[in-house]
Amino acid sequence: MPLLPLGASLGLGSLWSVPDPAQAATFSRVTFHGMDAPSLASPSQMATTSVASRMSVQWRNGSQQEFQLAFQPFFVTGDQVPKWGGGQILAGGYFDIHNQPIMDNTVPGKERQFFSDSPDGTSLLSVPKAKVVGVKGHTVFAVVQFEYTTWAQDGVSAMYGRLPSPIAVLTLDQNPRTGQLSLVKYHNVDTSGVHGLWITCGASLSPWGTHLSSEEYEPNAFTAASDAQFKAFSKNLYGSETAANPYHYGHLPEVTVHADGTGSIQKHYCLGRISHELVQVMPDQRTVFMGDDATNSGYFVFVADKAKDLSAGTLYVAQVGAGFSLDPAAPAAALSWIRLGSARSAEIEQLANTLKPTDIMDVKTANPADASYTQVVANGKTEWIKLMPGMNKAAAFLETHRYAALVGASMGFSKMEGTTVNILDKVAYSALQNCIASMVAGHAANVPGNGVQIPVALNAGAVMALNLKGGLKDTTGQAIQSEWMPADTKALITGEDIAADALGNTANPEKIANPDNLKFSEKMRTLFIGEDSNQHVNNFLWAYNVDTKKLSRVMSIPAGGESTGLHAVDELNGWTYIMSNFQHAGDWTGIHGKVKATLEPLIKAQYKDKFGAAVGYLTASPSQMRLTQA
Repeated sequence: MPLLPLGASLGLGSLWSVPDPAQAATFSRVTFHGMDAPSLASPSQMATTSVASRMSVQWRNGSQQEFQLAFQPFFVTGDQVPKWGGGQILAGGYFDIHNQPIMDNTVPGKERQFFSDSPDGTSLLSVPKAKVVGVKGHTVFAVVQFEYTTWAQDGVSAMYGRLPSPIAVLTLDQNPRTGQLSLVKYHNVDTSGVHGLWITCGASLSPWGTHLSSEEYEPNAFTAASDAQFKAFSKNLYGSETAANPYHYGHLPEVTVHADGTGSIQKHYCLGRISHELVQVMPDQRTVFMGDDATNSGYFVFVADKAKDLSAGTLYVAQVGAGFSLDPAAPAAALSWIRLGSARSAEIEQLANTLKPTDIMDVKTANPADASYTQVVANGKTEWIKLMPGMNKAAAFLETHRYAALVGASMGFSKMEGTTVNILDKVAYSALQNCIASMVAGHAANVPGNGVQIPVALNAGAVMALNLKGGLKDTTGQAIQSEWMPADTKALITGEDIAADALGNTANPEKIANPDNLKFSEKMRTLFIGEDSNQHVNNFLWAYNVDTKKLSRVMSIPAGGESTGLHAVDELNGWTYIMSNFQHAGDWTGIHGKVKATLEPLIKAQYKDKFGAAVGYLTASPSQMRLTQA
């Protein structure tokens, strides 16, 4: 069933232009009616993607249409699905640098290809003149990336970050009468030309129709040679523990989908080597606001030299002014911008190919008692660093976290995750999964005077709102060539820590907790928030109307899982979709003590002994009516 064909009714133009309210001849508003959190009274609801929410559309003539929402999966990872070019392929399966399956041999006699239990960033899109055999209606595509897999088949060998992340193009058949999407073909993208992919997390659709991926938690180049995780990654990718170069990871991959249902990939090296989580390109098609999912993370913005081309540009990092607060009633804290440098992707890739970490800077983990070193806090650890002569550009783009701290940026955020933009109001949104450690005054990871200090931790996290403006200058007085730079930051909505309730929640289940994925719908005026929480027994997908301030629980994820793959699609051939996946169902933590015994067998039965996870979208049920007024 389709969700809603809002675009056909609204006529508001593309997602990437500022909507003209005068054109909304019949459309008034969308309202989400939330669902209750599932409980042990209905354990089956806790163990699956549970949707009991509704969506109503109000028309200006006073009439209203209402839709019962439901989740529709394309597949569960580990399924055999139709392969592009013929035959079958394992959904979410892992491949090495030679595009050969990577095998899980941990259980003798049950050898099988590794597949992910953690699908993440998803983009739904169309391509002009697309034609794929087997499509009967409209040919549309989804790009889906797979962040990691949690365990090997033996259930003992932890696999996080030890396998190169796959990424796939799904050919989907869109029913022109109902909007229903059906999987037709699955194409595994060849990533060998970009050295494979490292922990791909959130993603976004660029204004020019490409999938902007991510590489999260960039590997520490100074310790990679002895790091068991990175050595295993290199072994699985190349067959050698020493072949992978840490400077090839932590960048921004971009996937282009072709009319035949295949995809190609390039990796941009000039947007900083940070913990890329989910980037948002602004409507100018040049300015890129980036999530930085790390301890001691910062606000980073890249301004490309040319529209629709991320291969060259200038990288900035923010200094946070006085008054930073998590109180939504408090005034915004001003942001100023440090220019880290300008570069072309090709030149930084060449530096990555040729430089060793010690060529760029010297890093000490103990005080060398040497005034030529500067004390910084990077990735949650105190270090003393000294920049090598002539290495400013290499440091800015390959050791970005350390270099930003060295030049005085406000590297004080903790786990800054998804980003998105409200074009009409010219506001960006940024998720802080939690507000702990580096954000808390007096903590060892907090840097006094960096502008990011809160008096007490907020484990449940917050969503920040940032006003976007033009005419800004960097800290040297040089003009920033963008009309979409964040000028300030303030809290929009926060979670609430509580003592554990009867179910085990340590954050208020009626509020957000640990926000991660963020996507904004211009036409619905709704901010969608997906959780990655170790405080809610079930994670949720929320809808927050920025005008009415109403927060509605839209979907519940299987207990122990994480809400991922969020993409709010305002219009695709007249239909509107909310793409959504989940990860690692049944990944139990301390808060699940009261539900684990009941839910474990249910989740195992549905999701391949917990090795599988679903990729899909929210849809309307049972009606297949087109939302178009006569």
